[in-house]
Amino acid sequence: MNNTNPPQRPLSSTSLAASNDYPPHRKQASFSANHRRSSSNPNNLDAIEYVVGNNSSTSLSNNFNNNKRRSSLLPPLHESSSTASSPGNNNSSNNNGNRNDPDYSSPSLPFSPYTPPTILSQRFNHESDNEDENNDSYDDDPDDSDRTEGSEITPSMAKATAAVSSSGRPKALKRPTYDHRHDRCHQRVYLEEEDVELIFTGYRFRKHRLYLYYVFCALSFGIIFLLGRWMPRHYIAFVAQKCEMNHAEFIVVQNEWGQLAMESVFTKYYGGPIDSVFSPEQMEKPEDDESYDETVTTGMLHDMRYFDYQYIRFIYNPSAQAFMQNSQWKDSDWNMVANCERGIGRETHQERTMVFGHNLIDVQEKTIGQLLVQEVLHPFYVFQVFSMALWFADDYYYYAACIFVISTVSVVTELVETKKTMKRMRNMSRFTCNTKVFRSGRWRYIGSEELVPGDVFEVTDSDLTVFPCDAVLLTGDCIVNESMLTGESVPVSKIPVTDAALQHMDLSLANIPTEIARHFLFSGTKIVRARPGVAKQPAAIDAADEEYGTSPPMRGLAMVVRIGFNTTKGTLIRSMLFPKPNDFQFYRDSFRFIGILAMIACFGFLISTVNFVRMGVPFKAMIVKALDLITIVVPPALPATMSIGTSFAIARLKRSNIFCISPTRVNIGGKINCMCFDKTGTLTEDGLDVLGVQCPDSETGKFSEMLSNVDEMHHAPASVLEKSMALLFAMTTCHSVKSLNGELIGDPLDLKMFEFTQWTLEEGGLGARTASVSESAQSGSGGNGIVSTVVRPPGGKQFNLDDMIAKHNNTSQISDANEGGAFLELGIIRCFEFVSQLRRMSVIVKRLHSPGMDIFVKGAPEVMTDICIKGSLPQDYQERLSYYTHHGYRVIACAYKAMPALNFIRAQRLKREQAEADLTFLGFIVFENKLKPTTAPIIATLGNARIRQVMCTGDNVLTAISVSRECGLINKAREVYTPRFVSGDSVTETSEIVWENIDNERMILDPVTLKPATTWSDGSSHGPEFPRYSHMMNDYVLAVTGDCFRWMVDYASTSTLNRMLVKGQIFARMSPDEKHELVEHLQAIGYCVGFCGDGANDCGALKAADVGISLSEAEASVAAPFTSRSNDIGCVVKVIQEGRAALVTSFSCFKYMALYSIIQFTTVSFLYAFASNLGDFQFLYIDLVLILPIAVFMGRTQAYPVLSPKRPTANLVSKKVLTSLIGQILIQSLFQGCLFVIVRHQPWYTPPDYDPAEKNIDCIENTVLFLLSCFQYLLVAIVFSVGPPYRKPMSSNRPFVLITVTLVLTSAIMVLFPTAWITDLMQLVHIPFSFRVLIVVMAGLNLAMSLVCEGWVFPKFAKLMGEWWGSRKAKKEARYQHEQQVFAPPPQQSVGGYGSQNLTERTAQQAQSVGIDVPVESGAGDAGVVASSSPPKKTLKKKSSVKIYKMVEDEMMGA
Repeated sequence: MNNTNPPQRPLSSTSLAASNDYPPHRKQASFSANHRRSSSNPNNLDAIEYVVGNNSSTSLSNNFNNNKRRSSLLPPLHESSSTASSPGNNNSSNNNGNRNDPDYSSPSLPFSPYTPPTILSQRFNHESDNEDENNDSYDDDPDDSDRTEGSEITPSMAKATAAVSSSGRPKALKRPTYDHRHDRCHQRVYLEEEDVELIFTGYRFRKHRLYLYYVFCALSFGIIFLLGRWMPRHYIAFVAQKCEMNHAEFIVVQNEWGQLAMESVFTKYYGGPIDSVFSPEQMEKPEDDESYDETVTTGMLHDMRYFDYQYIRFIYNPSAQAFMQNSQWKDSDWNMVANCERGIGRETHQERTMVFGHNLIDVQEKTIGQLLVQEVLHPFYVFQVFSMALWFADDYYYYAACIFVISTVSVVTELVETKKTMKRMRNMSRFTCNTKVFRSGRWRYIGSEELVPGDVFEVTDSDLTVFPCDAVLLTGDCIVNESMLTGESVPVSKIPVTDAALQHMDLSLANIPTEIARHFLFSGTKIVRARPGVAKQPAAIDAADEEYGTSPPMRGLAMVVRIGFNTTKGTLIRSMLFPKPNDFQFYRDSFRFIGILAMIACFGFLISTVNFVRMGVPFKAMIVKALDLITIVVPPALPATMSIGTSFAIARLKRSNIFCISPTRVNIGGKINCMCFDKTGTLTEDGLDVLGVQCPDSETGKFSEMLSNVDEMHHAPASVLEKSMALLFAMTTCHSVKSLNGELIGDPLDLKMFEFTQWTLEEGGLGARTASVSESAQSGSGGNGIVSTVVRPPGGKQFNLDDMIAKHNNTSQISDANEGGAFLELGIIRCFEFVSQLRRMSVIVKRLHSPGMDIFVKGAPEVMTDICIKGSLPQDYQERLSYYTHHGYRVIACAYKAMPALNFIRAQRLKREQAEADLTFLGFIVFENKLKPTTAPIIATLGNARIRQVMCTGDNVLTAISVSRECGLINKAREVYTPRFVSGDSVTETSEIVWENIDNERMILDPVTLKPATTWSDGSSHGPEFPRYSHMMNDYVLAVTGDCFRWMVDYASTSTLNRMLVKGQIFARMSPDEKHELVEHLQAIGYCVGFCGDGANDCGALKAADVGISLSEAEASVAAPFTSRSNDIGCVVKVIQEGRAALVTSFSCFKYMALYSIIQFTTVSFLYAFASNLGDFQFLYIDLVLILPIAVFMGRTQAYPVLSPKRPTANLVSKKVLTSLIGQILIQSLFQGCLFVIVRHQPWYTPPDYDPAEKNIDCIENTVLFLLSCFQYLLVAIVFSVGPPYRKPMSSNRPFVLITVTLVLTSAIMVLFPTAWITDLMQLVHIPFSFRVLIVVMAGLNLAMSLVCEGWVFPKFAKLMGEWWGSRKAKKEARYQHEQQVFAPPPQQSVGGYGSQNLTERTAQQAQSVGIDVPVESGAGDAGVVASSSPPKKTLKKKSSVKIYKMVEDEMMGA
């Protein structure tokens, strides 16, 4: 990609800002929006964000290059009332023993701030959950959030705010030039590897207040301590004061979800150079910072002040007066391989150990005492303790004792499980081994925990099986298994790093770019094979090698660049230890509803208190009974109950070989309404079959007939033979196939291609160096270390010099290679790996007995036309390519160039752009792209469920269209439009795109509205019979190419981009970063997006999606929340089904627990009218016998096998859920109230006698209300056991049915035929048998009424309410639009680069009312007027709960 902007320095380390420099809704980098005027001036960096990090969910190399003009939005961190800290944040370290060092000078914190189980995001002020006036026929609740809200879309777009150099590498971001000198108490940091923005605030203790706090804690018996633990903001404000960072005793870290962590600052003597701690970019002076201390930039750092946050170390930079992350540090000497091979000395090792710690990913295990305190001080357990104290005070000894036992067992079980999980996590993450390193000029074995950046170690050591750190390969070659990181089981080849790659290596990037990753050895990946490199010939024998003989051994070397938690593996472990808080709408609403229940409890408390005062109840009894209402209304077991459905769903998925590492994503899977699929290996078979090859015919100038096997290639016509044999050589050499223990491994496509040739492959014992080749190296015919891979035809013999001399002496003639190929050998001298941006790979090949070398190139047909000699391309090139791609075949083009004067040394110095130029076209390799047997049925299932399906592939657009039509993803009757650049390209802002019908190029779309144009492309009119847009909404789709997608994202208006996202069904020629970006843009317009693909090149998209499903043989990988071992997309339907079932189960359990509390609250409230209450064993029977088994088995119902077009709601405050919940509360309360009134009017009724000294439990009201409520608890469970369309019928859940029937019979027997011991145990009084029958009859009527209302009355009432509310909103909107038309007509606008487009004012206002910036033209006379030469820049929206895509659809449906 051409770019004239000069390169800048690498990305810097820490973002530093005063809090008042960040207004509430500031963009991250206005630099992006103004890039056109600033790109020519690299010093214009007024608002560039200073970003840190070393790992995120996608490679940023291409993102920076592609997104250099795209603006981004970094969300502000609002001050939140949520008082929390991340679990495990406090006193965390890299486990190197530094925290126990006596040099530490900072006092420890008095406690660790409490962390609630789910922290609700408060970054956005959501509107009230009002119903949309437009009914969503496919969504159970149109107001639904559909997704995890509150998290931003940043990994590949919001971070890409810098320009790129011509090499495609991101330009460095300098530190911001805003003035932060006025408030050095605050610091803003963006952790790119975590995709989180943090705010650091420096504090120091106020000693007198700290001691006063201890006194208050003691006087309040720990209540003040608990309040300070749960509300750390207030604690901090009381005991500490803000101060500058260099004086801070502890740092308060706040993330973007409002969570707080208090981290102590430690100080220790360092005494090393400051540039050994901070990179040169971190030491740069801001242009306008007069206080910048230049004296320390080149001097010594005497005292190192640092703190650890979530195993990330931040060190204070005295020159910048800020804490900076040192994980991206890079030695200035790491610019040449020769420098790196020297290793480091002992002093350097000691310095770097102090800075970086030990090479350990050692997860700290909390002690039993710490876990116990953390668990017991949880608010729910504190609430349990409070409740038990009340029950003991109210003489409920048996009930309180049972709850105490249950709570104790629960705490112990939780401790055991937590301890097991932590131990398992520690065992998984902690790894040590013996490593042979070159240190202080000698080779020695050390423990891997002693490695530091800059150490050189031997990868060919037989004892080394797993890489203990992140490193770059210096010599030799490796084949590694990276399935732990990517989920991709295909081994990956690694080649030695070059000087150029070292210079371009930027450790601050979130992911290692592709061009660097092929040299990069990731921590935790398994070594499949390692081979040594070319041995150097030293002038004298080094004493360090005397033990090996007279010459140094040949080794494969690597240099450590990152260790411990700074490695890629460490980042992944951190992501599992500290996941982002889930903000799914259901969880947020559930806690809101708990708050409503608490308000109801407080209201009951006040009423009961007034009634008790009126009755003259003693003060102590009055307070105890009134507070007891709160323990009844707010059930402490509610959070655990809601997770039961998810646990059952995960277990069922595991039985289907689908593994989940993120339980919270299960419920989100039930809301998916857009599913993206990779093509190759996902929808189609992984291994493609070669249909044949086609070569140009030199006589006709066109393609010859298809050659379907190797024999036909050998015996092709004379006019084709030369090209066919060259194409055969290209197929045997231009690939990434390796030989391991006699088995070929590599990319599936390359394997199929090589197997088609029937040749054999042999690899030498040494890896070939690709740089720093000594001048003494001779260009022999395949000496050791020069040719690492050799291929031969079937039956070919290995060349033997002695045999050749003997045959020559016998005057035997060496047969020609084409006559059996006895001595035909092709040696691969050098390989230019496949690069997704270039879409091709190439090799330099040496042929036995031939002078010079040949270059073979293989790549996408579209790019080969640019690098081939035009005269070598056949006349029907495009026609034949179009034929194959239209019919679903995958096509690879090959070309070559003969270089007779090229020797080995020149081959190693040859640049890629020189090798891949002026090539001769050889032909096409045609692959059959067969669908998997399950693809079409699954696509049809998703289509019937009204789930949008999108194909996202790197293949040709026409091939993708053909496969889509074959599998049913696109209806064969639908028109498909593809984009084409009329002028310019993807990086030119003024480019023009035309959207053409693939079957009729005269049919085009309007470039702005993306609706069918009313004229043909040649200017002729369609005529009046042309259908209106509303009838064509579902009759055409878009097939978008990667370069068009890039241009639309960077330069098109927001309205046009949104239309493309809504209408785009196929996205072809997409790079991995663009797939990631597509997912984020679909989320930005309101879709709940799922992505299914392999774990290798789809990692970014899998992680960015709401639900990512990786098809991998690995049991589980960090590449995606879900991993399926079955290699087909049937897992998608299973995940959605289980997600819907789990979501509905969570709702059912929540409503059941809420009704259980309200029923008991109603019963107790009626009994409080005369100071009575339920008995001890009555509470026990309700909670342990009735509620507990019902709540457990209620969630066991399996998912319904058929996907419904309607999706379940995730909105707890939606009209449907609230109508059901409130309606059932009224029904149950009504029946209790009726029975309470009826029994008091019976002739045998005797009023209870109030005795202040007793509980007054033995009374008629208590008996009848208790007996009726026992039925109500059971019938509510039946009513809320939702069956189809999301779960199987209740009858399929046999344990639940058995338990329910048993409990109903037990309750009926207790009502109708109570025995004496039951009567005494439950403290029941005698009532006539006829009234007992009446209780059973009322229970039956209660069940019937609840079922009828739940099934028919409540849904219809909710629908009527929705229609009324929708019409009300529609009238208000119509009135508003009318006022806008009368008083404020919209101004004329236009979009540069498109020309102009006439739109009616009504359409424009409709679009603008939903946030779509549609240009408005008032007349044709202004058609040529362009308001601005550049369109308004888009800012990437956050994951939106507003369904923008529905608004876009409505806008496009309008005429």
